Amino acid sequence: MGVSWPATGNLAPIFFIALVPLLYVEYSISQNRDKYNSRHLFLFAYTTFLTFNTYTTWWIWYATDAGMIMVEAINTLFMAIVFILFHTIKNRLGNKKGYFSLIVLWIGFEWLHYNWELAHPWSTFGNTFANYPLLIQWYEYTGVLGGTLWILIINIFLFQLFRKIIILGESIKKNNKTILATASILFIPIIFSIIIYTNYSEKNNPVEVVVVQPNIDPYMNKFNRMTEEQQVERIISLARKKITPTTRYVVAPETAIPYGSYENELESNNCIIAIRKLLQDYPKINFVTGISSYIDYGLSEKKPTLTARQNKRTKVWHDAFNSAISIDKSSNIQIYHKSKLVIGVEKIPYPKVFSYFEKFALDLGGTVGSLGTEKESKNFINGGINIAPVICYESIFGEYLSTYVQKGANFVFVMTNDGWWDDTPGYHQHLSYARLRAIENRRSIARSANTGTSCFINQRGDVIDATNWWEEEVIIYQMNSNDALTFYTKNGDIIGRLSAAMAVLLLLWSWTMKMSLKFRG
Repeated sequence: MGVSWPATGNLAPIFFIALVPLLYVEYSISQNRDKYNSRHLFLFAYTTFLTFNTYTTWWIWYATDAGMIMVEAINTLFMAIVFILFHTIKNRLGNKKGYFSLIVLWIGFEWLHYNWELAHPWSTFGNTFANYPLLIQWYEYTGVLGGTLWILIINIFLFQLFRKIIILGESIKKNNKTILATASILFIPIIFSIIIYTNYSEKNNPVEVVVVQPNIDPYMNKFNRMTEEQQVERIISLARKKITPTTRYVVAPETAIPYGSYENELESNNCIIAIRKLLQDYPKINFVTGISSYIDYGLSEKKPTLTARQNKRTKVWHDAFNSAISIDKSSNIQIYHKSKLVIGVEKIPYPKVFSYFEKFALDLGGTVGSLGTEKESKNFINGGINIAPVICYESIFGEYLSTYVQKGANFVFVMTNDGWWDDTPGYHQHLSYARLRAIENRRSIARSANTGTSCFINQRGDVIDATNWWEEEVIIYQMNSNDALTFYTKNGDIIGRLSAAMAVLLLLWSWTMKMSLKFRG
């Protein structure tokens, strides 16, 4: 499983057999209930998924050792519980319903992991093909959960062949139908994808975009030694190297203006003033960048929002945001607040219950503790062009990102930092997941990272003009606009919602069977 993953092996096809050993363990335990029980299987499952999670996301350690241990332990626990539920249903309802339950339970869990307060969908199985766009063009219909479905079905079919031919000694001829079905499920999506990839062509509707990678050390300089005016001046000087008379957008990374500014005072911020001077020279440009921002609620006896904090001296309440802004020659500054926040860094989940733990939030520079959020996605609109301002972690949420496109986004701009994890698989994986969003929505993507990899991604998921780690760089590209909506954009994670519903029904059925046997006994 680990060597299948982007940047920790990148051998995605191996995932088609990666679950077979664990399925064999489950089968063996089911066949020997007098010796083994669910506790034994739980230990095997927990060890399996802990190895997978640690191998693929160990790099979180560079940002927080305690956070990495907590993320691995809790995410592994969820996965192991799902596998035990599959084992329980299989023993109560039989093999066919049992293996079907594994599919819907797992996909239902992944869907939940996109949508609840403890969301952490980094390890969604369908993400494993992120660097294989030639094989997954059909994600424009299913999203990444379609990839998870593909992986689970193939693993189950291959295990059944292993069980029948190797364990039970059946002939290959007797299993011809299963072999044919497995091959069909494996190769038909690949052939279909190759056909789409080969024949897909973008509408020629170019917009020139400049992307800046300022390469400011997030630990040493970004929130400490360099002033924000120095940081923005670096961004502007880099941008000037590539701006042409036809440039329409300049994109800078997450928290490029790092120290925070009240939103009703943005025009007096020295960084905004510097950007305004650039726009005087290039009045056609829209400057899109990340910023730390605040909203002032004034004096109040009651806490205005769940995430509001109070100045101890003035007693004034305010909310802090990880934001994106769009500045053009008009006096209007458009602003969007990041909605999908990183647990333990930018938010404490279920704040009504866990507000006590706010003081333990990880300090990575800038504002510490739970941030405010936008209630829903919001586009920047400039001269008839709609831009999806996607901030860092938000780019791994497929269905959420599709809501920008539903609202008319012609392009996606991903603004991120990616310097927290050093030169590890973390920033490579983060980039890879953006390729999935391009395919799902058929939108060109401009990705501006503080450091890591800045690049452009076309509508087929191909990476264009990628920068290197730890370098100041600026790139320019003619991105093609698109206004067509894919099936996935229109309908989102249908597979996830259906699986979650069926998983609940199977769990209720299994529980009913248990109660029925108990009463009979």
